[in-house]
Amino acid sequence: MPHGKRIAELLINVGAVRISINPPFTWTSGIKSPIYCDNRLLYSHPDARKFVVDALVSRVSALHIPPDVIAGTATAAIGWAALVADRMHLPFVYVRSKAKEHGMGKRIEGDLPHGKHVVLIEDLLSTAGSAVSSVQALREEGQAVVTDVVAIFSYELYSGIEAAQENRLKLHPLASLGTLLDVALEQGRLGPEEIIKVGSFAKDPKAWSI
Repeated sequence: MPHGKRIAELLINVGAVRISINPPFTWTSGIKSPIYCDNRLLYSHPDARKFVVDALVSRVSALHIPPDVIAGTATAAIGWAALVADRMHLPFVYVRSKAKEHGMGKRIEGDLPHGKHVVLIEDLLSTAGSAVSSVQALREEGQAVVTDVVAIFSYELYSGIEAAQENRLKLHPLASLGTLLDVALEQGRLGPEEIIKVGSFAKDPKAWSI
């Protein structure tokens, strides 16, 4: 993970990572968490944004199969995926979280011919629910071949890794929670006890919130 430490530093430096053990954050999935990562803040910092796009392009370029199309999950990863597609001079589509309630009721926006190999870009991975749902839409609605998801950050939750395996997906996060905690400790942003508490969340989120 050659870019992991620098991306963890960028996330911390721009204030994208927040720690609150009591009270914890509540994710969209309902999970209670001591950490919240908002990668959208990186969009507003040109140097950080360029580094992340460079890293995403590098990771996509190193995959076992060159993609025909770059896809992004709505809404947080649309910008990242579009920037990667532009840099790689590849077609771009994005996947809605749910089908449109009017028109043709599509989830995929853009021109996606059947049978293309698509790489999905995510901003972050927790339970991998949005990634799996987007991949299913690409496979079913778009008749695409999707084997890889490249993301900026992963909370390293076992449930996310398991969901990817069940759906024949390989996850490629640029930075992980473990790397971020190492950097936070190194910079003195968190103490050893806080590191342990946040780290225990990733091992068993349900038990942590009880």
